[in-house]
Amino acid sequence: MSFQLKTQGATGDAAYTVKVKALKDRLESQIPSYLRLDPALIDSLPLDVTGIPASSGLLTPAELAITELDATAVCAKIASGELTAVATVTAFGKRAAIAHQVTACLTDFFLDEGIQRAKELDEYFQREGKVTGPLHGLPISIKDHIPIKGRWGSGGFFSIVEQSTDDCDMTAVLRSLGAVFYVKTNQPQTIMHLECQSCYGRTLNPYNSALTPGGSSGGEAALIAMKGSCMGVGTDVGGSIRGPCAHCGIYGIRPTSKTMPMGGFLWYQPGQDGIHPSTGPMCASARDMRLFLEAVLSARPSLLDPALIPVPLAKPDLSKTKLRVGVMFHDGVVMPHPPMLRALELAKAKLQASPLVEVVDFVPYNHDEGYSITRSMYYEDGGKTVREMLKAGGEDILLLSEWIISPPHVVEHDAIAMWKLHDRRDTFRRAYSDHWNQQGVDVLLCPPFPGTAARHDTTTYWGYTAIFNILDYPGVVFPTGIKADPSIDVPRDFGSPMSPADEYNRSLYDPQIFVGAPVNLQVIARRFDDGLALAAQELIEQIIKA
Repeated sequence: MSFQLKTQGATGDAAYTVKVKALKDRLESQIPSYLRLDPALIDSLPLDVTGIPASSGLLTPAELAITELDATAVCAKIASGELTAVATVTAFGKRAAIAHQVTACLTDFFLDEGIQRAKELDEYFQREGKVTGPLHGLPISIKDHIPIKGRWGSGGFFSIVEQSTDDCDMTAVLRSLGAVFYVKTNQPQTIMHLECQSCYGRTLNPYNSALTPGGSSGGEAALIAMKGSCMGVGTDVGGSIRGPCAHCGIYGIRPTSKTMPMGGFLWYQPGQDGIHPSTGPMCASARDMRLFLEAVLSARPSLLDPALIPVPLAKPDLSKTKLRVGVMFHDGVVMPHPPMLRALELAKAKLQASPLVEVVDFVPYNHDEGYSITRSMYYEDGGKTVREMLKAGGEDILLLSEWIISPPHVVEHDAIAMWKLHDRRDTFRRAYSDHWNQQGVDVLLCPPFPGTAARHDTTTYWGYTAIFNILDYPGVVFPTGIKADPSIDVPRDFGSPMSPADEYNRSLYDPQIFVGAPVNLQVIARRFDDGLALAAQELIEQIIKA
């Protein structure tokens, strides 16, 4: 199967087809000939493509070594003079070009611009003997709907594809901290799938191309898993950071909403506030998440956007108290697949044997109702805006776009109906908070998804992430080091399905299909306890990987 067929995007009317071809041609022309893979290789890709950059011969040993670094190490080496910004962005940019050819993860590639900025930073370092900021020279990849001045972006539809005239708040802050931009990454139509298919094509999971890298920040996750970036920026209103990070075996955090800058993002429902989105880092290591959050908060973004809440990132000392970790194997709605359960079972056993934590069996509270409220709040206009955006661009609706705006969850609300729905949300939040208090836990360890990476076009249950969006609880996902193994992760007998969604999820499981998919876990803390979520994740990972 050719790369073109595997990444075929949405269809549409004749004018749409012509214009989309121009977009794709523009993107493909940005990849220089010296970074092109052999067409014969692309036509016969292995299921797992993560080894292709190292075996391609297109990167030097020094460049391969740079791309093995996490963001924290990159910043330290540039600040000490051991690495230059130019060498760093060149290495990651070259690897990003290779990653795109085998996963379709990019929407804009502008390495020359990144190198020019890196030269300016290197000159400053040589002249002044110091860095410009904590992210000096760090290449950072950016999700498509987050504007970078002069670069292409999309609000989730072909009708909202544009060249941005200015940086948004996030990219302005990152630029001021010394970051270098060189690529933008793919996202799905509507920016509301845990899949990643747009007019640019379908992004593939680097570990298993039969599976999705997740969404909506799926291009970011695939790129970072391919080590074409060590730090990227994603967004999350239903799991769009945590899902892709989990699917691709990387680190990421959905911070509490309104703590990170989101002003100026491309979006098609301005004023929609039923569920607040969040933006945050997707990274190569746990310490990179803290690096990003501390750097951005140091720029005091609430002075740019008065809607932001200036909450500092607290650093709890977990050595002075025993962390109480709730462990939740399932949410009472959908039972996870065997690889996820295996990872949780191993994690729980390690935690129970550790003197550093106390383990509590966490009983889920009415997740079915919470997920139902969440889905209802995404499109309180009944999906009318989505259909208008599609019509304006001559774009056909994709399967998962149709699903996300379909009744019975999505109906048009008048003002009174919206008030009632928002009251249901607030009542649920209070009840869940009371339940959490009764459980007496500091953090929750649970699945981020009811399985590993999903088959393409099948992700219709977001409950393991979306429930924490309605609660606005920060969530961190991290790799366990476990991968799906058909010889171990055989089907289990769970008895009767807990719900129609559970029955569907069970029908999707075939051990052979998910081979090699990474398994991540999720750590949840209470609202504004982002620092606790990070500290707890580090401790939990240390224990379970010991």
